[in-house]
Amino acid sequence: MQTADNTSIERYLVLFLPWGLSLLFVNSPIVSYLIAWIGSFFIFFLTLSGYVRPLPKDRAFSEQIMRPIFIVQIIFAGYMACTSIFYFLTVLGYEDFQYTSYSLVDTGRLMLTAECQRYYCLGHAAFVSGIIMFMKYPVEKKYYIENESLANLLMQFALISFPASILFIKIPGLSQFSNQLSSLSFIAGTLALAFAIPLKKSGNTIICFALYAFNFYQAAISGFKEPIILSILILGIFLYPSYKKTIFLTFGPMLIGLFLFLPTYNRIFRENAWSGETSTKEASQLALDAAVNGKDDTNWDFFAYRLSEIDMFTTFVKSTPSYVDFYGFTLLKQSAMAIVPRIFWPSKPNTEDLIMERVYDAGVVNRGSNVSAKPAYIADAYLSGGGIAVFFYLFIYGAIAQVISHKAEKLFGGYILGTALIYSGLFQIFWRGLSFEFLINTVFWSYISMYIIFRLLRRYKILKPIEDPAD
Repeated sequence: MQTADNTSIERYLVLFLPWGLSLLFVNSPIVSYLIAWIGSFFIFFLTLSGYVRPLPKDRAFSEQIMRPIFIVQIIFAGYMACTSIFYFLTVLGYEDFQYTSYSLVDTGRLMLTAECQRYYCLGHAAFVSGIIMFMKYPVEKKYYIENESLANLLMQFALISFPASILFIKIPGLSQFSNQLSSLSFIAGTLALAFAIPLKKSGNTIICFALYAFNFYQAAISGFKEPIILSILILGIFLYPSYKKTIFLTFGPMLIGLFLFLPTYNRIFRENAWSGETSTKEASQLALDAAVNGKDDTNWDFFAYRLSEIDMFTTFVKSTPSYVDFYGFTLLKQSAMAIVPRIFWPSKPNTEDLIMERVYDAGVVNRGSNVSAKPAYIADAYLSGGGIAVFFYLFIYGAIAQVISHKAEKLFGGYILGTALIYSGLFQIFWRGLSFEFLINTVFWSYISMYIIFRLLRRYKILKPIEDPAD
């Protein structure tokens, strides 16, 4: 039996085999968890090896890593489904891989952990099925850009979009465009740097390196780990096609080091900078000193409770539907409200307040606490209707992520401008997957921004039709 993409349906069903096997061991939560957890690595193997459907052959592997089947799946599904192992070990009584508990394992907590991991495995299989089913390569391009002008265009993107992002901050109701343009500026600057270095364009290299250094500094003083890790990861991905061995030997260990170093750095930085008692410079120095000299030993808590969101997910699963009913289409209705800019609806309900209501109802945090704990995309999918909703919404997530990437390549003349720049710059939210309201709002307006940029490039004849006589 064949699907619309001429792939045997049996190959898609194999992706759900780990989830199906894990269900057979519902009453043995340790075994069930491990089958589901290992199952995600099995899914990675099946999809990245081309077993389910052959990988795109229009570009070498190293030159298409930013496509959804690679970067989006690895970051989104890897973060969602593979990082829970430390929490699982904590539930079993381990810390720093050593057994430390002298009390019985909380069976209820263990059962919930295994159940959530099964949802992660199901979600991963559905998500990547959506991507693969809508892959259509090579993309039929409608426009092209002259290769000689590509390096300079990327640098111009970075230089123009950054001040534009600052301008949008000052316009009430349009601040979300600031976030889009800021992300686009970073991707453009990093991609331009990766182009300039092998081309030995010293002027471009200096300007782009300065932009990259500024962005990295901003990431370092943000108090968040993700921007720092992404800064290194994206530069490595863009440089990899030109310097494969060097990048593999340097950026790989660097990223591993960051995962060990950043938990302490960020915790100490937040404690000092966010308290208002020390300057940003002093806070960063204190954090750097603590991380480098090993003065703080909190990494296990980070890996168990912050690297993964399974602890929060178990709370949602415990409360819904036992104490709180499934939300049905309520979250989608709230997402539609979130799309309307506040400049057109000044009295629009605060989106974060709407999201936090389900967090409070589930008992994740108390109403009186000053904590923001927004659910992940898969948690919202579960809250909408249980396992069936997890399958449906994760499949749609993967399909939309792939369709938009395909559309970007079609409009912007291929992979470099389409996926590496526009898609990765405007739709980076696909890498993480936030609450329904934030995700749908961001994707909707990023799609509008993509078309605005396309129209501008066409107007100034930077993008030219394939049928243009000048081609």
